[in-house]
Amino acid sequence: MRNVVRHEAVNYLNSLGRTYYPLRTVIMPRISAFYGIVIYMYWRDHPPPHFHAIYAEHEAEVSIDPLEIIDGSLPRRARRLVLEWARQHREELIANWERARTDQPLIPIEPLD
Repeated sequence: MRNVVRHEAVNYLNSLGRTYYPLRTVIMPRISAFYGIVIYMYWRDHPPPHFHAIYAEHEAEVSIDPLEIIDGSLPRRARRLVLEWARQHREELIANWERARTDQPLIPIEPLD
């Protein structure tokens, strides 16, 4: 039922000449993706500094310092990959967090090597 209502809303917006963007891309910009894992960060999100990692139906909120999952869960392999990626890009994540807190555009971060 929800998909039908969403589809009708998208058609209505398109009929008005407005471009429809999925909610996640508008509110939570994607900053990286690797091995089926997508990394997002909200603008003006609550402390502590963190990002969101999504893998299939799993989602986790990961703090940047200390580097740990603070909410949700990921399968073991995905969790290991996300934490390794975050270790490699900690400074960039902190810089993006500061940008997000002041509504500035976020900078894409290279995927895991």
